[in-house]
Amino acid sequence: MPHAALSSLVLLSLATAIVADCPSSTWVQFQGSCYAFLQVTINVENIEDVRKQCTDHGADMVSIHNEEENAFILDTLQKRWKGPDDLLLGMFYDTDDATFKWYDHSNMTFDKWADQDGEDLVDTCGFLYTKTGEWRKGDCEISSVEGTLCKAAIPYDKKYLSDNHILISTLVIASTVTLAVLGAIIWFLYRRNARSGFTSFSPAPLSPYSDGCALVVAEEDEYAVQLD
Repeated sequence: MPHAALSSLVLLSLATAIVADCPSSTWVQFQGSCYAFLQVTINVENIEDVRKQCTDHGADMVSIHNEEENAFILDTLQKRWKGPDDLLLGMFYDTDDATFKWYDHSNMTFDKWADQDGEDLVDTCGFLYTKTGEWRKGDCEISSVEGTLCKAAIPYDKKYLSDNHILISTLVIASTVTLAVLGAIIWFLYRRNARSGFTSFSPAPLSPYSDGCALVVAEEDEYAVQLD
């Protein structure tokens, strides 16, 4: 097997592992997380209805932890997802601690609030204003949302995937690894035989006459001698 073919198998195996980080091409990978924008307008009674859109897919509403992540989400919303002007973030105001917290239980290490001090924060949610990238505070009592941004950590929690998806992914990875191993073995044997000077021998060409033909010729020669 040519070396290029073996290299292709190895690269295919690596590519399969990379794709497997996020559940499908619908998701976008950035800084160890997978993101998906569910472009569906839904009527909701409370923010938990919005959150369920993500938890049903093994994720949660988006949390943002640095300027780079905020910029990535803003850029992807504008160029790929075509999201709304105000995107609901996965946060809530905890009246016990008087602080905002993320639904995914990650630490609130970054914020980008616009200047909105002095307002009553009870039942307040956070929104990403996609025109500027700033965060705004707004009422959690919303009747509908124009799309939901979900986020899941890598490795993606496979328990939320369907059994068929898990089976197919497992079979693809196992088949790729098997092909790569077989290719390596064949290439190793080929190289070893080449170094040892092994050559193959073709069998001797067969006589145009079969044993039966030779017997007939011998009998004819004997008959000719008797006539003489």
